[in-house]
Amino acid sequence: MQTRLVLTMTIAMSWFAAAARGHDFWIEPAKFRTAVGEGVEIGLRVGMDFAGEVVIRKAEKIKRFFVVSPTGEVDIPGEEGRAVAGVVTPDQPGLHIVGYQGTRSRIELDATKFEEYLREEGMDHIIELRRQRGQSQHPAREVYSRCAKALITADQPGEGVDRALGFTLELIPKRNPYFLRPGDVLETQLLFRDKPLDGILIVAINRDAPDVRTSARSNADGRVSLPLAKPGVWMIKCVYMVDAPPDADAEWESFWASLTFELPPTAPTGQP
Repeated sequence: MQTRLVLTMTIAMSWFAAAARGHDFWIEPAKFRTAVGEGVEIGLRVGMDFAGEVVIRKAEKIKRFFVVSPTGEVDIPGEEGRAVAGVVTPDQPGLHIVGYQGTRSRIELDATKFEEYLREEGMDHIIELRRQRGQSQHPAREVYSRCAKALITADQPGEGVDRALGFTLELIPKRNPYFLRPGDVLETQLLFRDKPLDGILIVAINRDAPDVRTSARSNADGRVSLPLAKPGVWMIKCVYMVDAPPDADAEWESFWASLTFELPPTAPTGQP
C-alpha cells in the first residue's frame, strides 16, 4: 500500500513538474486525416514541444469544447475524468475544426522562473514593464486561459478553410493546410478579442522533429508567414499577456493559443 501511495505521489509530482516546465496546450486527435463515419478520439495535452502529459476531461475546466463541420457546430460530449476528452465522427467530407476554450487557472512563480518564461515566450515587453515598475525581483501571480484548435479532414479536404471561432486569442490559417506540401508557406492571422494583434511571437513546431521550427512576429494585420519544411503533424502556438483585471487577484493575465494539423507529404490534386 505504501509503495502504491509513493508511486501515485510520484506520478502526480511529475505531472505538476511537467505543467510548470511546459506551457504548451494543444489538441491531439488520434488521427488528423480520417474518413466519413469513422470516429476520431480527441486528446488534450499540456507540455512542451509536443512532449507532455494527458489532460483529463474536467467539466469545470471547459468553457467551450466543440467541432465545426461543413454542416454546422456541435458540442463534443465526453465522460468526466477520461483521458479521451471526446470523439468526433465526421458525417460529411471536408475540413472539421475542433475547438477548445478553457476556464481561468492561476499560478505563482518566483522572479527568476517568471523572467525565464517571459523570455522563452518572447514577451520582452513584460520584462521591461516589470523593470519600470520595480518588480523585477518580485514573484509574479498570473491567471491564464487556453484556447486550442485542431484541423481534421475527412476523405478529401474539400474547399473549407479555418475561420474565427470567437476565442479570446485565436490563430487562423488563411489556407487549408491539407492542400499544402512540405516547403510551402502558411500565412496565419492572430486575433485578440476579434482584432489583429501586432508584434507577438508565433512559433510553428513539427512533432516528429521538434527542433525543426520556424517563428515570426505578427505584423499590424496580425499576420505571419510560416514556412513548413517537413510533412507530419505541426503545432502553431503563441501567448499574449496583459495586466490582470482587479478581480483576478493577480498582477498578470495571459492568453494561450494553439493550432494543430497534419501537413501531407504531397498536396492533393484539384487543390483550390
